[in-house]
Amino acid sequence: MALSASIGATAFFLTDGFKKNAEEKEQKLMSGSASAWSKILYLEALDASFSIDSVIGAFAFTLLIPFILIGNGIGAFVVREFTVRGINLISKFAYLKNGAIYTIEMLGIIVILKSFGKEFPYWLPPLNTFIILVFFLFLSIKEIRLKQAANSHRASL
Repeated sequence: MALSASIGATAFFLTDGFKKNAEEKEQKLMSGSASAWSKILYLEALDASFSIDSVIGAFAFTLLIPFILIGNGIGAFVVREFTVRGINLISKFAYLKNGAIYTIEMLGIIVILKSFGKEFPYWLPPLNTFIILVFFLFLSIKEIRLKQAANSHRASL
């Protein structure tokens, strides 16, 4: 039991350190003080982390190496394109990032419950994702409109 507790505490502190470092890097990237090359290197590190997930997912579907390589290549390209094109979009919509986090949390809860034998309809996770993201997109648009109204009110004074 003590071994499990020490492994858990060690894993927590390691992941917490990675999280804090990532938050600092994200703030630096969003402030615009980072160079273009540092942004590209940051995206490459993100791609590498997604590639680890892709390899695990690829083995779940096939053992053919060419399919795995093609899938990882397409996956890395798509992730890179969405990341590069989505940075401005995500920074514009204040709550969209929160929606993505809650979506992942709900998917994790569904996976955990399924591992304990609870059955869900196949359409529930995508519907859940859609509803949560639309809700947070609505909150973000509402926030943008409130800021625009406040700015126009200040300009009229």
